[in-house]
Amino acid sequence: MENLQRYLTHSKIDVLFKQTKDDFVVTEIPLYEFSGDGEHIIIKFRKKELTTWDAVQIFSEQLGCKARDIGYAGLKDKNAMTIQHISLPKSVEENLSNFSHEKIKILETTRHNNKIRVGHLKGNRFFIRLKLVKNVEAKKIEEVLVNLSKYGMPNYFGFQRFGIEGDNYKKGEAIINGELREKNRKLKQMYINAYQSFLFNTWLSKRIEISKLIEVFEPKEIYEKLALPLDVVKQMKKQPHPFKIIPEDLMSHYPYGRIFLAEDLEAESEKFFQRDRVPTGLLCGKRVKKSEGLAYDIEKEFDKDIKEDGARRFAWVFPEDIESNYKDDKNWMELQFTLPKGSYATEFISEIIH
Repeated sequence: MENLQRYLTHSKIDVLFKQTKDDFVVTEIPLYEFSGDGEHIIIKFRKKELTTWDAVQIFSEQLGCKARDIGYAGLKDKNAMTIQHISLPKSVEENLSNFSHEKIKILETTRHNNKIRVGHLKGNRFFIRLKLVKNVEAKKIEEVLVNLSKYGMPNYFGFQRFGIEGDNYKKGEAIINGELREKNRKLKQMYINAYQSFLFNTWLSKRIEISKLIEVFEPKEIYEKLALPLDVVKQMKKQPHPFKIIPEDLMSHYPYGRIFLAEDLEAESEKFFQRDRVPTGLLCGKRVKKSEGLAYDIEKEFDKDIKEDGARRFAWVFPEDIESNYKDDKNWMELQFTLPKGSYATEFISEIIH
């Protein structure tokens, strides 16, 4: 992945961040309260140095059920300590007391009337420890956190989406262009999803670049360069949020709700600033709404002919409950924050340290 535009303009902050089980902890926030009764056993467990799929396979083998009968809400990082939930068929209940694994600890069990499905979560709570943080860097980080609390952050896909070498999207592009055949269905899907994510990230980076130009320059200096009408650039210049909305962007109510076209820029930008709604970006594919007009003039460059289903994704999200704790005796900065589902903590850190 090429360098993505960061909307906060501070210089790079020189600290150490390593994604390990001690310095990176993820706690899943379920979509709903579990009823305590029903056909499915709900397990809250803590795992370390395992992917979610690894953990599902371990539960499957030890409890004597098929992996496909185990439900989970989201995939969690391997290089982390993670706390999440799975659902199991009630037939395995007798075997639970014998479950034992050095990297998995069962924390709670309850019941519910349906299987957990992918997406059945509100978001995730993160704990992250930054190291080698000098006092001056700690003050800079605190200033950045104020801005992240006020304005939110771009909803980029994190590096995890693109594979170990960061180039899975290239394989996805080759598959779409008929230059590569991949027989393994799961791998093929992963590569195509990576390509969709790459296009989204590139579009979002371009939109941030446009927004920064509008913030810095006078409308008459740049409207031709941006291929936008002068009156529209003037309207965008007045918007209170640093990410600028363009006429006929597709907006969504936040944190969930219907998608609609932005027509009244002044009203929509104010409601975006108030976190009532956010602009969305395209994950190109079939059966997906497209932006229109000037917004689509920019989006169309990233709208490829993909046979997979497409979607709209929030271009922007708002981290909540941000907390920081600087330990000057160890030169550590400990951060805690909550993100909605589908957003990446590593991108939160990237916004801070560049």
